[in-house]
Amino acid sequence: MTLSKKIREKAVEMKGTNDVANEILELVGDARFVLIGEASHGTHEFYKFRAEITKRLIEEKEFSAVAVEADFPDAYRVNRFVRGFGQDVSALDALSGFDRFPLWMWRNEDVLDFVEWLRERNADKMPAAQAGFYGLDLYSLHASIKAVLDYLEKVDPDAAKQARSRYSCFEHFGEDAQSYGYAANYDERFSCEDEVIKQLVELQNRAAEYAGRDGFTARDEYFFAEQNARLVINAEEYYRSMYRGGRVSSWNLRDRHMAETLHALAAHLETKNKSAKIVVWAHNSHLGDARATEMGERGEWNVGQLVRERYKNDACLIGFTTHTGTVAAATNWDEPPQFKRVQPSHKDSYERIFHETGLPEFFLNLRDEETAELLRQPRLERAIGVIYRPETERVSHYFTAVLSDQFDGIIHFDKTSAVEPLDKNSSGTSEDMPETFPEGL
Repeated sequence: MTLSKKIREKAVEMKGTNDVANEILELVGDARFVLIGEASHGTHEFYKFRAEITKRLIEEKEFSAVAVEADFPDAYRVNRFVRGFGQDVSALDALSGFDRFPLWMWRNEDVLDFVEWLRERNADKMPAAQAGFYGLDLYSLHASIKAVLDYLEKVDPDAAKQARSRYSCFEHFGEDAQSYGYAANYDERFSCEDEVIKQLVELQNRAAEYAGRDGFTARDEYFFAEQNARLVINAEEYYRSMYRGGRVSSWNLRDRHMAETLHALAAHLETKNKSAKIVVWAHNSHLGDARATEMGERGEWNVGQLVRERYKNDACLIGFTTHTGTVAAATNWDEPPQFKRVQPSHKDSYERIFHETGLPEFFLNLRDEETAELLRQPRLERAIGVIYRPETERVSHYFTAVLSDQFDGIIHFDKTSAVEPLDKNSSGTSEDMPETFPEGL
């Protein structure tokens, strides 16, 4: 019997959304962290089904937050909206904070639908019983500085003046964080490292005063400010590392920051009665255990590995794969998206094995030892970020992995379609076809 036929026998076919969702909820069990990936940043089926699983985790297993691969200030604007204390009057308004490339990654119809659902779901609940929406990423150096200053202007104007003075060392470089990183790496006189650390320490020293003013909302707003101050520290180091340690150093710093932010969020949301439970949305390359991939062989770690190491069986890692279809992606960084045709999967890939099962959509439980053993041989796995270059796909978009060690479960859609961006003027052009920045992952 061929490997594809053996996989077919183990697969749970997706005849309806609930069929596979039920299997996933059983796999999750009592886990507190469910990391749900995506094989691209522009595939409708990945976004849509991930949202459906997340809704059930919130409703049936009392998950208290969604943490996404997005800048912390932009995601927190959505958090304010879904909790009902922001100034935005619609989900579309709340998502407008995502105003930098790649717009379609979070400003698309599937995310909009989920944010609207979350707002409606939270509407009749007390703050502690609501589910929030938070970002994990660290690209927002200047937006995070502004967030800290705005917060302090409201709660402590004198402290805001001091913070503005400390952060002023970035002003020479304007909004160009990479220029700062280059200069600070080669001349310590340009470094802001000491000043940003002092600012976080100062904020933490006033935590009891700031966070204890009026219940959960004040605590959440303080957490927002503190995390932004911590993000400034890590972003400052990240941009220096781009010129000091190369790709491995900057990748590891970024994923360490995301894992630390997740841990801080869990501590923030924990109550006397129960531990926090969080769903994480990010690319497969961030959420599948790096130790099971060639990433680990070259010294890289990722969020999935760090969460597994810290939380053991309290973590459940789920990935997505596809064989072919369309995807929203750019050809180069900072270009408009195109609706690109996804090349049929490589003959030596996991995706090709799944395609040859003949099943259009299915789920595999990789904690089942027989299934895991079938997929323990290293093979190619595809990763499409916000950039997709099919003409160099084997080099640009495949890496070697052991799937059964990388994830606890995998969801395969044999043919997928592009997400629908909210920004119609950048919704993409059709294209006929034969990440750490700037890869787009």
